[in-house]
Amino acid sequence: MKVLHIITGLASGGAETQLDLLMRYTRHHCEVVSLYNFGLVGQQMVASGIKVRDLGMRSNQQISAVFRLARSVRRGRYDAVHVHLYRACIYGRVAARLAGVPVVVTTEHSLGDTQIEGRPKGTAVRAMYLATDRLSDVTVAVSPRVRERLISWGVPARKIRVIPNGLDFERFAFDPEGRKAVRRELGIPLKDFVLGSVGRLDPIKGYDLLIEAAEPLCKSGAWLLLVGEGPEKARLEKLARERNVGQRVIFAGERRDVPQLLSAMDLFAAPSREETFGLSILEAVAVGLRVVFTECPALKDLQLNNVRWVPGSVQQLGSTLRSGRAGKPWPGLPREVAKQRYDIRSVAAAVDNLYEAVGNQWQSESY
Repeated sequence: MKVLHIITGLASGGAETQLDLLMRYTRHHCEVVSLYNFGLVGQQMVASGIKVRDLGMRSNQQISAVFRLARSVRRGRYDAVHVHLYRACIYGRVAARLAGVPVVVTTEHSLGDTQIEGRPKGTAVRAMYLATDRLSDVTVAVSPRVRERLISWGVPARKIRVIPNGLDFERFAFDPEGRKAVRRELGIPLKDFVLGSVGRLDPIKGYDLLIEAAEPLCKSGAWLLLVGEGPEKARLEKLARERNVGQRVIFAGERRDVPQLLSAMDLFAAPSREETFGLSILEAVAVGLRVVFTECPALKDLQLNNVRWVPGSVQQLGSTLRSGRAGKPWPGLPREVAKQRYDIRSVAAAVDNLYEAVGNQWQSESY
C-alpha cells in the first residue's frame, strides 16, 4: 500500500519521534507531510531517505491549506492517509476525503485529562475534533488510558484500536563511550552524579517540580541535565537561579544523540502532571537507568526493576531521588518484559495490519 502520513509538525517530540520510527520499520511505501514547524525530526527523516514535504502553514486558521493539501493528496494517489496530532486531524482528515482516499486512520498521541497538544479541551476544540472524526475509519490510541479519554470525549468505542508506541531497544542500549563524550562536552566530571530528563519544556511536564526536588542533590554536588526545548525554558532557568543551583542545571536543548545523553545520566526523572504514554521514560528503561516517574501509562502494570512510581509532590519526588542516588535496590522484573511489549517491529507490523484490514473492508463494501 502507498500511505501518506500527515502530522502537525516535525520538531522533537514523542509523536514526531514515533512517526520517524514507524517509517523505518513499515512494510508499506510511506511518505510524510508536515503542516508547519518542520524541525529536527523532519531533517532526520529526509537524511534517512524518507520523502517529506513541508506544507508551510503560517497560522492555525489557514483554511486554504486544506485545499492545497487535498490537491497534493490527490496527485499522490495514496491508498491510505494516516493523521497524527490535533491540527493534522482537522486538516488532514478533510483533505483526505476531498481527495477520495479510501482509508483514513488517526493516531491519538496527546489527549490528556485537561489538554490536547497543550491546548485546553474546550467546547470548540472538541467539536472540531469530533466533526472530522466522522471522516476517519479508525483511531489508534497509544494506551488504554487514551482510549478511555477518547470514549469519554465522544469518539465511538467501536472505532478505537489500542496500539502502543514502539521503541528500538537496540538503539537505546547503554553506550559507555557516548557517556564519556557527552560528559566531556558538557563539562561534567565522569565521577559526578547526574540526574536527568528528556522532554518538551512545557508546564505539563512538571520540570519546575523536578528543579525544586533536585535542589538538595545539586547543592551536594550532583547535576541536573534537561534535554529539550519549549516555552518553559526561560522560567525554568530563572527558577534554577532563584534556588541557587543555576550552575548545576544544564539545559541541553533539542538533540539528535538522545541515547548518548541518557547514557550520560545516572538517574532519570519524569515529573509529568499528565502523560498519554511516556516514551522518554521507556527510552530510559531501555538504556538501563534507574527511573522515577509520576505518570506513565506505558509502565502502569509493569513492575520493572530500577523503576519507581512516586506521587507528584516536591517532597515525595525529592525523597525518591535521594534513594535513587544512594543505590538502594529496587526489585522488579527485568527490562526484557518492556521490550517484548513495546518493540518497534511488532508495533509497526500492527499498524501495517490495520491499514490492510481497513483497506480490505473498504474493498469488500465497494463491490
